[in-house]
Amino acid sequence: GELPTWLQGILLRNGPGMHTIGDTKYNHWFDGLALLHSFTFKNGEVYYRSKYLQSDTYNCNVEANRIVVSEFGTMAYPDPCKNIFAKAFCYLSHTIPEFTDNCLINIMKTGDDFYATSETNFIRKINPQTLETLEKVDYSKYVAVNVATSHPHYDSAGNVLNMGTSIAEKGKTKYVLFKIPPSVPEKEKKKSCFKHLEVVCSIPSRSLLHPSYYHSFGITENYIIFVEQPFRLDILKMATAYIRGVNWASCLAYHKEDKTWFHFVDKKTKKDVSTKFYTDAMVLYHHVNAYEEDGHIVFDIIAYTDNSLYDMFYLKNLNEDFEANTRLTSVPTCKRFVVPLQCDKDAEIGSNLVTLPSTATAVKEKDGSIYCQPEILCEGIELPRINYDYNGKKYKYVFATKVQWSPVPTKIIKFNVQTKEMLHWGEDHCWPSEPIFVPSPDAREEDDGVVLTCVVMSDPNKTPFLLALDAKTFKELGRATVNVEMHLDLHGIFIPAKDVTTETE
Repeated sequence: GELPTWLQGILLRNGPGMHTIGDTKYNHWFDGLALLHSFTFKNGEVYYRSKYLQSDTYNCNVEANRIVVSEFGTMAYPDPCKNIFAKAFCYLSHTIPEFTDNCLINIMKTGDDFYATSETNFIRKINPQTLETLEKVDYSKYVAVNVATSHPHYDSAGNVLNMGTSIAEKGKTKYVLFKIPPSVPEKEKKKSCFKHLEVVCSIPSRSLLHPSYYHSFGITENYIIFVEQPFRLDILKMATAYIRGVNWASCLAYHKEDKTWFHFVDKKTKKDVSTKFYTDAMVLYHHVNAYEEDGHIVFDIIAYTDNSLYDMFYLKNLNEDFEANTRLTSVPTCKRFVVPLQCDKDAEIGSNLVTLPSTATAVKEKDGSIYCQPEILCEGIELPRINYDYNGKKYKYVFATKVQWSPVPTKIIKFNVQTKEMLHWGEDHCWPSEPIFVPSPDAREEDDGVVLTCVVMSDPNKTPFLLALDAKTFKELGRATVNVEMHLDLHGIFIPAKDVTTETE
């Protein structure tokens, strides 16, 4: 096929790539050492390259020829031959763990720079053209957070907005929203953007020792949306995990009898809306999009009724019969919540306060709190992406992977949230990755552009490829086959050629 001539730039992807080091093996797929790969589009041709992220974690493990740095699902132990004092000291120093810089989840843009990110306090700067690993940035030097999300948002001024959790600092555990500017003032050219990082606001956790786990958050023109779910980290268990010989993942628990709380932070006042909004227990990783309409906040998420998804990716479960035997006990469901911010104070108890046309409800309770029930948009989709020009605005289209009952995607889809129509692309033995939408330069409509996805083949005799679809019709424009073993990855970013500072290689 042929690629549109305007498609010029780099598709950069990130995910776990190496799961065995020497005689040791990671327990969980999400623990593998980060492997970056890229597709560069230049005058109708595509160039592929991949490289392991040269993190400190990678270097330590490779040098020792075994896993020596702990990951979320794999606890690593130092040299067992050390004397008893060194051992005792080692146990103590692990109570607040020194987290890994194996940034394997996503890519973040900050000003002209790009960083590989995960969910710890470390991010790694990378060169998007050569995939070379550059300096390590520790968020905790600039803001009091122990963990941070790998799904930041970008505003129209180019600021990065992100969230992290500050654990038991000064006796309080809170969720911190912070902003990184795209550039620094002229006279401070030598300083990094992170020196100018500012805390937008913080939301106290409902529990000092059991903060909510979260993978992303939502944003509208005037509000930040944070969902405090009953899928929680047990800090005391985490502090003793090393001594007990268990991994940190075992310190996460889902409390299905609890509520899920919604927080809406006003960007101008930097305060949480005082009305208490909640829904039933759920587990959520990905926000799709959100917007404001007639005094309501409308936000779309992909939610589960349990936390079985993480457990499926333990490597002991990823065997030859994986596709046949692995069944999700909870299907990912795209839910739309409609939350009335400007609601009538005198509304009757038990009345539905939603006035937009939707089956979503928001019912006033005796204590003044509001119980929200969603509209179900569709089922079985994950890794959602949108046309980011419509982020925080009323929109129509979600591009996502289709997952049925197995956690491995078999198709990619385009879903219209307004009409509920769905278009598919899929072929036998194909496992596509998260689809990324690239708008065409003269786009007039939301779906003017292409959708790019990397396709891994479950048939070992077939080569993987990059697929380009027309975003409007979902018809194939072209594919570029790659004659190497490509890995299933997690998230990525498209960098238009104009945003790549050219360096001679």
